[in-house]
Order: sequence, then C-alpha cells, then structure tokens
Amino acid sequence: MENINQILTRYWGHTHFRPLQEDIINSALEGKDTLALLPTGGGKSLCFQIPALSKDGICIVVSPLIALMKDQVEFLVSKGIRATMLHSFMTSREIDITLDNCIHGNYKFLYVSPERLTTDIFIARVKQMNVNFIAVDEAHCISQWGYDFRPAYLQITELRKILPGIPVIALTASATPEVVTDIQKQLDFKQENAIRLSFERKNIAYVVQKEEDKSARLLKLVNNVKGSGIIYVRNRRKTEEVALFLKQNGVSADFYHAGLMHDARSSKQEAWLNDRLRVIVCTNAFGMGINKAAVRFVVHLDLPESLEAYFQEAGRAGRDEKKAFAVLFYNEADRINLERNIDHAYPPVDDIKKTYLALCNYFNMVIGSGKGSSHDFDITEFCQHFALDAGIVANSIKLLEKEGYIMATESFYRPSRVHVLISNKDIYKFQVEHPNYDAFVKLLLRSYEGIFTNYVPINEYNLARRSTLKEEEVRSLLQRLDKMTVISYIPQSSKPQIIYTEDALHPGNVEIAKKNYSERKERAIQRMEWVIHYATNTRKCRSELLLSYFGEAEEVRCGICDVCLERNKLELSDLEFATIAAQLKEKLGKQPMELTDLVHSVKQIREDKIIKTVQWLMDNGKIENDEENKLVWKK
Repeated sequence: MENINQILTRYWGHTHFRPLQEDIINSALEGKDTLALLPTGGGKSLCFQIPALSKDGICIVVSPLIALMKDQVEFLVSKGIRATMLHSFMTSREIDITLDNCIHGNYKFLYVSPERLTTDIFIARVKQMNVNFIAVDEAHCISQWGYDFRPAYLQITELRKILPGIPVIALTASATPEVVTDIQKQLDFKQENAIRLSFERKNIAYVVQKEEDKSARLLKLVNNVKGSGIIYVRNRRKTEEVALFLKQNGVSADFYHAGLMHDARSSKQEAWLNDRLRVIVCTNAFGMGINKAAVRFVVHLDLPESLEAYFQEAGRAGRDEKKAFAVLFYNEADRINLERNIDHAYPPVDDIKKTYLALCNYFNMVIGSGKGSSHDFDITEFCQHFALDAGIVANSIKLLEKEGYIMATESFYRPSRVHVLISNKDIYKFQVEHPNYDAFVKLLLRSYEGIFTNYVPINEYNLARRSTLKEEEVRSLLQRLDKMTVISYIPQSSKPQIIYTEDALHPGNVEIAKKNYSERKERAIQRMEWVIHYATNTRKCRSELLLSYFGEAEEVRCGICDVCLERNKLELSDLEFATIAAQLKEKLGKQPMELTDLVHSVKQIREDKIIKTVQWLMDNGKIENDEENKLVWKK
C-alpha cells in the first residue's frame, strides 16, 4: 500500500498536510480512537479518507446529511476512488445491491445515514465486510448537550459492538468542552484522545452592528466589500425579499432555500460557485459541503440560535486565508424574536402528541409496526389536511426526533433510476417477442452502462431527445417495462422524508420526558444568551469571545474585529492598556474617585493615555458615575 504522503499527492495533488492533519491520521493508523476538532474549511475529510486508503478494507462513514454524503461520494468517485452511499431514500433492492457491492466490489468508502445502522439487513451484511475504520462526521450530533443532537447517532455504539477493535475517527468543527467530553463518552473511546487545532481564523474580521435600517447598511457593506458573499436570514420569504432588494440596487444576487425545486437550487448554487452570481441570500439550508475558498463576506441579518451555528456559517468566509468579514446585524426586535423562537421551539406536550397521531394517520401506520419505514412528507399539505399550525408541527417533529420516535430527513433530489432485472440473454428474447419495445430497449441499453448490475440514474428528457418520443411517452414505456418486471424503474423525487425509528405507538404511550424537555429548553436558553452576549458585547475582542466559548483560554486580541479596531484608536499597546486598566480596577474597587484624583493615582503612565483608557472603559460600561458623580468600577 502507498504511504499517506503518496496518497495525498496522488489523489489531492498536495505535497504537504495542513496543521494537525498528519497527527490525526497517524493517531488513527496507530489504532487509537481519535476525535479531530478542526475549524470549518480545515480539511476534516482528509483525516479519515487518507488512513482508509492506506489500509485494506472499507471505511464506514456515518453522516447526518444526505446531500453532504452525495457531494463527498461524487468527489471521491471523480478521483477514481470507489465510494457509495446508503440512505433512507433508497429502495430495498438498491440497498441490497449496494451492500453486496461493499462486500464483494472492492469499495473503499460506504457513507451511511445514521438511521440505517440498526436495520437487520445492514447488521447482517456489515459483519461480512472487511471494515478498516468507522468515521463519524459532524460528531457533535451524538451529544445531547450539543446544538444539533440526533438520537440516531447513538446507534453508532451498536455498530462498534458488531465491529469490535475497529478504531473510530470522529470529526467536528463546532464543539464546546462539555460536548468534546461527551462525544468521546458516547462513542465508547477506549481512552480520551481529542486532537484540536485552534478554531481561530486570523483572517476573518468579526463585526457586529446594531442597526435599525438593516437594508441600507447591508447595501453599503456589499458595495464597499468587493467579491463574493453569503447573506443568511431566518426564513424563506426573507431570502426572496433581500435578494430582490439587492438586485433592484444593482447587485448580482439570488435567493436559496430548501423549498426550491432541485434544478433551481442546483443552478443557483452553480452560478454562485462559478462567480456568475456575486451574492447568495439564503437560509441555513445553504453552505454545508459547499467548498468555495474566495468568499469575502458572510452576513447574518438575523440573530442565529447558537454560537456553534454562527461560527460554522461565518467560517465559510475566507477559506483562501485572505482577509474576509463575518458581519452580524441586530437590533432589539431581534432579541425579542429570538426569545420568542425558544418558546415556540418547545410546544406543549399535548401538541407534540397531536402531531404524532396526525403523522400516523397521514401515513396509515398500524400501531405496533413500521419501524424503519420511510415516507415522503410535504409539511404544507400535511398541515392543511389536519388544520395544524406549521410552526408547531415543525418543532413537534424536532422534539419527537430528539426522543427517538422518528427521524426527519432534509429535502433531497433523487433522479429517476433504472435497473434491468433479467439477463442479457432474456432481454434479447424479450425484444424478439415484443418488437414494439425493441427500439426503446436498445436506446436504454446503449445510453447507460452498468444497468444490468446496479440502479443507474437516467434522464427521461435526454432519452426523448435521442428518440422520436415525447418525454411523457418515455415515462409511460418505462412504467410498462417495470410492470412487466423487465426493469425496475424509480421515478425522480425531491421530497423530504419521515422515518419511523421505532414501531408506531398509540399517542397515549408517546412520552416526552419532562426532564429531557426542560433540560433541553434550558440548554437552548443558555445558547441563546451566549448569542445575545456576543451581539451586545463591546468590550472583549470578538474572536477571543468565540474562542473562549469553545474552550480556548488564550486571550490574544485579533486586532481586526470591530471591538479591537475601536480599542486600536487609543494608540495603546495591549500591555499598556492592561496595566492601566488593572490599576484603575484596583483603585476604583476600593472607593469611588474623582477623575482628576484617579488619573493622578496611576503611576509611571502618561496622563493622556490614562484619560483615553478611562474614557474607553466608560464608553464600554466598565466604569460609571455614582450618585455623587464620582467614578466607580461596575461589578
């Protein structure tokens, strides 16, 4: 086998690893369970892909997002690496073929959505695979203390029992110290082994602006900062409104959200990636797996729900290591909305049970059965059918998911697929016996390779263009061949799905544990308070504040955020400022003082520098006047 440096050069064209990548890879190759903490854009995927390629066998990669799995599989295949994926949108026949290929087909990577891990067919087949590593992407999803907990991730421990001795490589770009510890505990690490690269992004200038007229301020920013950008907003309607506003003011912009059809999303994403579009206005549905280095600004027009989410989204700026801006606009209304969103996110338990009952009725679920079943889900149609509030339904589904009853997948486009079910000899016989199908069958076989051994994506429009048929006639022929069991034809779809991770229960037996409910809400409130603290902070370097949230204690100002730039106007070194501030705190902590007396009490520092420091501390709320108009240190 090639060594890791040869693999890096052969497949990725690099001659050197990024910081800590080699340490993580070597830790895994030594057989150690390893947690890699790298910032967004830090090259996490290489940390499991290279060790897997350097050893015999297949690497099982657990990933929460199907679109992200698809992007990674396509990337690996484009480099000549055999990779495939297993997810809830596949038919049982597709799953069967995929697993057989992983046992006998010399594949190197099998990407798996977490709900597939405990299915009978997966458990039976994985025992026959030569597995070299278990990789866990977005590993923070396994911690109930994390901002994106997914109970299906807890099934990874069952996979470890089936594959004893196989090392785990877990990866995340956003985890607090508490979550870092919990990840290793939940994944049954033999011993703690977290390898962390500082989350510091020295080239990103973090800026917060309190602003009532966000539109005017946004336009000014977009016109002043050249290059490509991302603007995050909270809801779909706002993506369209902001994009229209920018276009009306001469900015090349478009909107993106999960409610768009697949073709529309793909074309918008492609236009932005290739610089035919300068600004994309989007919900948080955009960005995961998007690898564009030259993004000069990321703007949040609404307060995010957590600093983890904010840090990950803001981190999509400046991956080329050139200067970039992460800007957050906020006002008092945002604060009120965020607090209200927390309340809405935890609807009454009766509403949650009502949603569960409606789901069971909608899918015609039989009580005591249905575990592992998948169902296309249109939330608008569902809410209209049962006269339910969409917000309550969406949040109830999230809580039912956290309790482990169901799992909701993202919207995912699946092209039409075809698999020939009979042998080459039998298909020739079929063509002879059914001459009216002959030309179409020949066209199908000529157009797509591998159609006898696997499901292959097809395009009905392209087939129509290559023939004298209309697109609807092509679909009709495919459906008829499917009914005749000559082929298996699965039409395209792009709806999200609800998956039952447990057999359907009577609503009276659905329990939303009060302890979990209240603890999760309390955690959500704490994360919200950190977001508000970040937005309203005017004293501490923004980079420092973010890093401290993620457990990095070093306090070195970035020098380029809005807080630091304001401090820089003092024309004081960090040491001078810290020395003066420490003396002022000590003296004012003992007793209130007049400004003149305070200035004279600080020794061996120029008076103008002391006055500048006092003024800055007053402007930023650390020193204030008491009832007698003397200065006091605010506790």
